[in-house]
Amino acid sequence: MPFRIVQSKQNAHLKLLRQALAGAMRQPGGLAGIEGPNLLAEALRAGLRIPTVFVAQGAERLLDSLRLPPGTEILALPKALLQSALATETPQPIAALVEPPEWTWAHFLGSSDAAPLAIVLAGLQDPGNLGTILRSAEAFGASGIIGLPGTVSAWNPKAVRASAGSVFRVPMLALTPGECFEKLREAGVTLLGTMVREAQPADRVDLGGPVALLIGNEGKGLPKELAAEAYCNVTIPCPGPVESLNAAVAASILLYEASRQRSVHEVRPRERRRGTQA
Repeated sequence: MPFRIVQSKQNAHLKLLRQALAGAMRQPGGLAGIEGPNLLAEALRAGLRIPTVFVAQGAERLLDSLRLPPGTEILALPKALLQSALATETPQPIAALVEPPEWTWAHFLGSSDAAPLAIVLAGLQDPGNLGTILRSAEAFGASGIIGLPGTVSAWNPKAVRASAGSVFRVPMLALTPGECFEKLREAGVTLLGTMVREAQPADRVDLGGPVALLIGNEGKGLPKELAAEAYCNVTIPCPGPVESLNAAVAASILLYEASRQRSVHEVRPRERRRGTQA
């Protein structure tokens, strides 16, 4: 596998990687930085274009199983030079610049026959929480995520790592509240707020239809003006002495409950017969 050796900290590609991993908001059409062979493998599996891969000298063998496309440039760097551009406390020997997918509302609604299931994030600020929600969204078959103003970028390096690759496949749009609510109404999607009090238990609310779950900020919860847009509020009953759940945990539980309700209505005839015989 051919590669080019880089020795200078001023290399243009290395500078771009450093900027991409700095945690700043990515510009439309810009590249994102990822770190580690696992995320690189996930990006390849998602079919993303990968202009440049960086590998620490001595770790080139880690690329052998990745099957990089012919158009990808591979740069080999001294380990210390590569680590100087990486954002983690324990840097990995591989990093890359990738071209993220540009999601649209058509991607968000999808072509599936299943009713839309969306998460709307109102000012979620912790990138680890966002990455976890992206991962849960993919696991439980959500249509996508909408980030309202104040929500952290999905391409924040911590969010990318926490998503374990789901960020490459789950549509996420950044919209204003007005745009978001208008598009949801036009698509026939019911908006449900998530609250600790004055709300219905999630298992008693119909989550099998087209719904969007509105998740608030980690510290302040849902602003009143956004909560007022919801058709009704749902909550997760907690018998323990905990007032509220982490935003990512709450979103994941609600996504699971929605997935569970939907699966109940999709029992196959064979499964139904087997249950009757039992």
